[in-house]
Amino acid sequence: MPSLKDLKNRIESVKSTRKITKAMQMVAAAKLRRAQEAAEMSRPYAERFNSVMAGLTASVAGSESAPLLLRGTGKEDVHLLVVMTAERGLCGGFNANIAKLARNHATDLLAHGKTVKILTVGKKGRDNLKRDFGDQFVGHVDLSGVKNIGYSDAQGVAQDVLSRFDAGEFDVCTIFYSKFQNVVTQIPTAQQVIPASFEGAQAEDGDQSVGYDYEPDEERILADLLPRGVATAIFSGLLENSASEQGARMSAMDNATRNAGDMIEKLTIEYNRSRQAVITNELIEIISGAEAL
Repeated sequence: MPSLKDLKNRIESVKSTRKITKAMQMVAAAKLRRAQEAAEMSRPYAERFNSVMAGLTASVAGSESAPLLLRGTGKEDVHLLVVMTAERGLCGGFNANIAKLARNHATDLLAHGKTVKILTVGKKGRDNLKRDFGDQFVGHVDLSGVKNIGYSDAQGVAQDVLSRFDAGEFDVCTIFYSKFQNVVTQIPTAQQVIPASFEGAQAEDGDQSVGYDYEPDEERILADLLPRGVATAIFSGLLENSASEQGARMSAMDNATRNAGDMIEKLTIEYNRSRQAVITNELIEIISGAEAL
């Protein structure tokens, strides 16, 4: 049975921990507002961009003159997985859920005889996957020094991916991130960016049958826009990740603060009972000594 001093020290320790988790919860709540606004503001642009691209790609579908980023290499032997997670932990299952989705995808590809390469963005994804897929790692992007995610950060990642594709290092590229829904719900998402796929997007004006004349031609427009599409998809994923991370951290720190409060109550009750037992024993000893005299 722990002594009174041990119980008192433990209560003080848990109180200090509760102060830290409460402060982290408040910081995450403040950051969440900005991150959520950034993620939500990017969605209309991404949806409009995808709708325009859906119309363009529909007009050149199946053409041999279509850009390589659209028609692909014609093979699906080598897959590049871009796993985007946070640089820090203490955010519940946010990082683990993204890594789990990427791990399952990689395991399935390997089971079908495919070659898997992994590019990580964020330390936690690298730490989570390096034990099982350390040999498949081809690169890592460290964003720990970045306070606010910008388009230039996504361009840097996209340029790395595109240069690898131009060098013939892979056939298919898929990005993994967590889509923000609300504070308690973040959805791990896998999105193929190479070859570009806009099947889920509605064509501009919502009508695939409408014909447009493009100047210059569709192939030249796509050749310019498709690399931007890769950067846009990565940028949207990073913004969604940022909001999801803060939402998950806010929820996790709220739960930790509540658990610390419950633990303090239990320890306080145990401390009071132990203290009462000590006082009772001392009274018994005093009374027994007095009767002996």
